[in-house]
Amino acid sequence: MTSALRGASRHRPTWIWCLGVAAFVVIWFAVYGQLAPFSEGAVGLFPLAKGSHAYEAVKFFLYDTPKVLMLLTLVVFGMGVIRSFFSPERTRALLAGRAEGVGNIAAAVLGIFTPFCSCSAVPLFVGFVSAGVPLGVTFSFLIAAPMINEVALGLLFALLGWKVALTYLAFGLGVAIVSGWIIGRLKLEGWLEDWVRNLRAGQADLPANRLTAVDRIKAGIEAVKEIVGKVWLWIIAGIAAGAFIHGYVPSELLVSIMGRDTWWSVPAAVLIGIPMYSNAAGIIPVVEALLGKGAALGTVLAFMMSVIALSVPEMVILRKVLTLKLIAVFVAVVASGILAVGFLFNFVFA
Repeated sequence: MTSALRGASRHRPTWIWCLGVAAFVVIWFAVYGQLAPFSEGAVGLFPLAKGSHAYEAVKFFLYDTPKVLMLLTLVVFGMGVIRSFFSPERTRALLAGRAEGVGNIAAAVLGIFTPFCSCSAVPLFVGFVSAGVPLGVTFSFLIAAPMINEVALGLLFALLGWKVALTYLAFGLGVAIVSGWIIGRLKLEGWLEDWVRNLRAGQADLPANRLTAVDRIKAGIEAVKEIVGKVWLWIIAGIAAGAFIHGYVPSELLVSIMGRDTWWSVPAAVLIGIPMYSNAAGIIPVVEALLGKGAALGTVLAFMMSVIALSVPEMVILRKVLTLKLIAVFVAVVASGILAVGFLFNFVFA
């Protein structure tokens, strides 16, 4: 990538490159805003009964696939441009050591204001990793982004009151910050996939202080080619799995299994939640149904956290970036935090 960034283009002036980027961003937002009506119209081309399992699964796939790929492209391009200003060494120096705990907190708080599902949060995660941000800090963001956002907090406040919503916010942030910090302390950067480690290492010699505006735009384009080109197929596979789960797993089954206030309900809720896939807003109706059936609050919130922070589709996408060992550590650490939250909620709100 370094050789591709040396010297500005001899054929096009800088203003044309900048105009092209501006046009790209405008078109991106225009298209992104039409994804929902597009999915509604496109699914109507299939011979599927509206509201059926197949209809909901296909509609979900047609909406989430372009959404996540577009997010990935925009975020990776932006991170590529930003990375041209800061070498990985400088980035790591800013966030490592004593600042690492602060970085975990900042990343988790950032996640609150990015209301993505777990798969949509992966593009930013990949961008952070490739830019040399410490692994534990990136995981704090990856956990917080889907699990805590204004939609989830607003619905919890409306359904269960401010005490539950505020407690969920506090413990959700705690899980994201502590889990990321623990993963950071384990020093598992060597468990990233080889191509990610090579990408991080390959940015060390970029002459950040000598690059022109065109060079920086090229850096973003090269990042898109390098990263999106490697993970797009995994993203589609993950969304396909999520679409199937979204369309075919009935909430009534969850109620029948989890609607019992027993000692094993919390770990059972986590195990049931991991294969599921939804965002916080989508899982709230299930949460309300479970609570209406008499399930304990901690059990229900543990289920909600596992669905939106540890989904199988998310793991499928992350598999292109992380080794199986690192994914296992991530799941184990986060699941332990979720279990603690579930048991504590059951104790406090018994």
